[in-house]
Amino acid sequence: MVDVDTGSFLAIGVTAALASTLVTFGGRWVFVPVVVLEILLGILIGPDVLGLAEPDQFVIFFSNLGLGMLFFFAGYEIDFDRIRGVPLRLALAGWLVSLALAYSLGGLLSLAGVVLSLVFVGSAMATTAIGTLIPILDDAGELKTRFGTYLLAAGAVGEFGPILLITFLFSTDTPETSGAVLMLFIVVAVFAAVFAVRFVGIGWEKIEGAMETSSQLPVRVSVVLVFALAYLASDLGLDLLLGGFVAGIITRFALRGREVTIFESKLSAVGYGFLIPFFFVVSGVNFDASALVADPARIVLVPIFFVLFLVVRGVPAMALYRSVLALRDRAALAFFSATELPLVVAITTIAVAEDRMRTATAAALVGAAVLSTAIYPLLGLRLRGSVDDPAGA
Repeated sequence: MVDVDTGSFLAIGVTAALASTLVTFGGRWVFVPVVVLEILLGILIGPDVLGLAEPDQFVIFFSNLGLGMLFFFAGYEIDFDRIRGVPLRLALAGWLVSLALAYSLGGLLSLAGVVLSLVFVGSAMATTAIGTLIPILDDAGELKTRFGTYLLAAGAVGEFGPILLITFLFSTDTPETSGAVLMLFIVVAVFAAVFAVRFVGIGWEKIEGAMETSSQLPVRVSVVLVFALAYLASDLGLDLLLGGFVAGIITRFALRGREVTIFESKLSAVGYGFLIPFFFVVSGVNFDASALVADPARIVLVPIFFVLFLVVRGVPAMALYRSVLALRDRAALAFFSATELPLVVAITTIAVAEDRMRTATAAALVGAAVLSTAIYPLLGLRLRGSVDDPAGA
């Protein structure tokens, strides 16, 4: 039997609902994304402040489910038919430049004794939180624009690239073993994709009809796919993020060309209504504020990392997109691309567990990521102004 701290579970659920309420009714007074409020309120109810919630095994289990669903939506939103060609090539080139910058800066910080591992710190700085940005971009009407195409490509590579990096470098003992395990996962994922396409193709009429019944077959199958691939990835020694992300890609591939508005609405209710907020609130509960307070010099790392995020992800946006985007749009792309959070939390968690990162450094990185999610999207939207460019490359 697993001991369940029902008080902590209730506090986390109430906090998630409170964050949504503040965003919904706060109007212009609440101008930060809901995920930022979820983390900040999670810190408030956590052991370092009010002590209303503790991250026990049951809470962590649900948090991991939320993380898997978050990356499912990140994979699901990638429309490869739309981003292929120039957007995808620029995104790949930009991320490689970001990775070089991140490891160079991480190396300098390591030489100065500020951080323990340039690999973990550099990998955290070379990410983009496209899964977190998608609701913001959708609400602003950016996903359907030409600018949105380039941003989706940059975000997809900025999220999928680091996931593969985590899988290849951090999850197994040797690169050879990691490569073999990754290939095995890919083979299984391909078989899952073929089965999903055939399953949808043969029984679409019944599947579509089940969306309005108590069976909710499409939602249940999608959730099983997320959990199954996440379990497989974890069991093979990979990261569960990869399972959730690939499950989203497979679902998008299987459903392409079909009307899925109702399905997306129902799946969003499961993900964004319960599991994903749970992950962000628990991330706040786990935030080690005491590590920063105990060493005030470490607090300086928060603004330093906040700026380095923009340097690492912003420089490629400004330099490589000159032929396809105007100056203001390149600056907006830089701010959006520098928005980081979920992968920073995941990477720092792995690093601290392996004694490759100080808890204060992890707290500074997560704190900077929270600031990036609160500030950079707002600056990007302000630079974009009115959304009037049609989709297309």
